[in-house]
Amino acid sequence: MQSAAIAKSGALMKILITGGAGFIGSAVARATIRKGVDQILVLDKLTYAGNLASLRPVADSPRFSFLQADICDAAAVARAFADFQPDVVMHLAAESHVDRSIDGPAAFIETNIVGTFVMLRAALDYWRRLDSARARDFRFMHISTDEVFGALGAEGLFREDTSYAPTSPYSASKAGSDHLVRAWRHTYGLPTIVTNCSNNYGPYHFPEKLIPLTIINAIEEQPLPVYGRGENVRDWLYVEDHASALLRVAREGAVGESYNVGGRNEWRNIDVVEAICELMDEFRPRRDGRHRDLIVFVADRPGHDLRYAIDASKIERELGWRPAERFETGLRKTVRWYLDNPDWWQAIRSGKYRGDRLGLLADQEEAAA
Repeated sequence: MQSAAIAKSGALMKILITGGAGFIGSAVARATIRKGVDQILVLDKLTYAGNLASLRPVADSPRFSFLQADICDAAAVARAFADFQPDVVMHLAAESHVDRSIDGPAAFIETNIVGTFVMLRAALDYWRRLDSARARDFRFMHISTDEVFGALGAEGLFREDTSYAPTSPYSASKAGSDHLVRAWRHTYGLPTIVTNCSNNYGPYHFPEKLIPLTIINAIEEQPLPVYGRGENVRDWLYVEDHASALLRVAREGAVGESYNVGGRNEWRNIDVVEAICELMDEFRPRRDGRHRDLIVFVADRPGHDLRYAIDASKIERELGWRPAERFETGLRKTVRWYLDNPDWWQAIRSGKYRGDRLGLLADQEEAAA
């Protein structure tokens, strides 16, 4: 396998980040500009979860540029390659919420599968036109999820060689895109790398996911919904740790390899919510009762996987990456950020998304009524 370590260690890179106005993508953009000398082009359609405010801390940098475009628009994608001339593509653009995929799977097929196909076709055409040195160093990184592996029982971890067994429209669409990326490597020789991450959390997280939704509802003293009895387990990864892992893979990852990125922080959903309540009690006590009094148990979502957990030993061993945050420290930073940055999330809450329940099938909606 080819490694980028010799060719790119310490050298300036031009990185095209698709979905770079989203949660993980914007963290990568901020980390790249703040910590290095690399240049970035963020390509984002700016759908509901894309937010230019998440890029504001680095938007004035001369090494930052932005293009509003859809990854399914082949002409726009081809122009982005031709104009920016990237050394690395970090493909993060995706529809990413399981509940939303249950309500509207078509967008997930279009963006996650068709959009990835468009990106691969454009990348292959671009790569074939590069001179030999730049072609050798070029990387197409596809950032995926641990949900492609399905669900775990009480024991075990997802490894890079774990068989795929997706169970939701979201995870099935991501599994399909993973397979396309590997097929372009095997069939056409495109230098690709796949990463699969555990559940991310941290600042600038769109408030449809468990942690930001719970924090914001707690701030507003609204009910804190927990699916089922909150027994589902996730391995939590602080988003800035994930960003550092992706930048490490960009410089040192081996072509054709997959890397699992996880935080080694397994928590039940109910324990996550209660931990947020304890932090809110510390930072902003309620006048009447404790924040845990706001917890309500709601009907579970269809096909809710019991447990995900990542074995990150490969990236730790081969690339020397490890998460800097324990869940307790990362969660404290996250709650504090939402308390200190109400303008960011209030602009979202006042618009299209207001924290409504997603992912209920019609019969469950009737049963819950």
